[in-house]
Amino acid sequence: MEEFFQQLTNGLAVGGIYALIALGYTMVYGVLKLINFAHGDLFTIGSYLGLTLLTSLSLADRLGPAAGVLVLAVMVMGLVAVVGALLERVAYRPLRQSPRLSAVVSALGASIFFSNALMLIYGARFQVYPQGILPKVAVNIFGLDVPLVRILILAASVLMMLALYFFIQKTRIGTAIRAAAIDQDAARLMGIDVDRVILFVFLIGPALGGVAGLMVGLHYGQINFTMGWIYGLKAFTAAILGGIGNIPGAMVGGILLGVVEALGAAYLSMAWKDAIAFGVLIFILIVRPTGLLGERVAEKV
Repeated sequence: MEEFFQQLTNGLAVGGIYALIALGYTMVYGVLKLINFAHGDLFTIGSYLGLTLLTSLSLADRLGPAAGVLVLAVMVMGLVAVVGALLERVAYRPLRQSPRLSAVVSALGASIFFSNALMLIYGARFQVYPQGILPKVAVNIFGLDVPLVRILILAASVLMMLALYFFIQKTRIGTAIRAAAIDQDAARLMGIDVDRVILFVFLIGPALGGVAGLMVGLHYGQINFTMGWIYGLKAFTAAILGGIGNIPGAMVGGILLGVVEALGAAYLSMAWKDAIAFGVLIFILIVRPTGLLGERVAEKV
């Protein structure tokens, strides 16, 4: 029972990271009907920026672990959001009226550019985060010791996901995003600045992906310029699993994928954990082709 609980908490923490990345995919798809293949590399940029800021500014030493990590997360989110906005302005906006395949090729080109830029700047070797940023202590929950870092990652992921959900549902900008996701032409006729809406989407999605990259660096202690590919693929899978274009679906899909992967690795085979996760995806899509919560709930309202 103890092993099951440990694997469950590990799966929930990893699933929270997948869900944060998946939200970027699903928001861009919801508005532009475009899969942003460079999103995984924005996640990687977040992890490298976190390492750079952590080592150069010594935030944890100056402000303490809690305040230092919080300030670091805000800085990483802001910087990656700027990179996301530049990506939209340079790679996607000029192709807005072009065939969709042109934007897909542009996204793939941006992904290759980002990954190679990181390799040239930081080198091809793994980069290691400083040790001791987050205390390696365990919290006793129902008689079982759970690493504090897992609890913090899960709690931070859930809080950011809930904040995004309420932002989309309860604010004027969120309403404009939902309107643009349904029909951009009708949104323009209602006075909504669709270009501004798309810019907000490319600020929010990369910011969440960037902080997820920081979480991976703090949790696992090392990062690599190629890790955006596998994390991006799994987050994209999570978005499809929950229902592409559906924000709650991305949350559910990410958490479910993380739990299935962790339990599959523990009880079946570590080597087959990815095959198990994708097998579950295939089964669910056979039963529910639009994902667990369906695509673009806004269209049904």
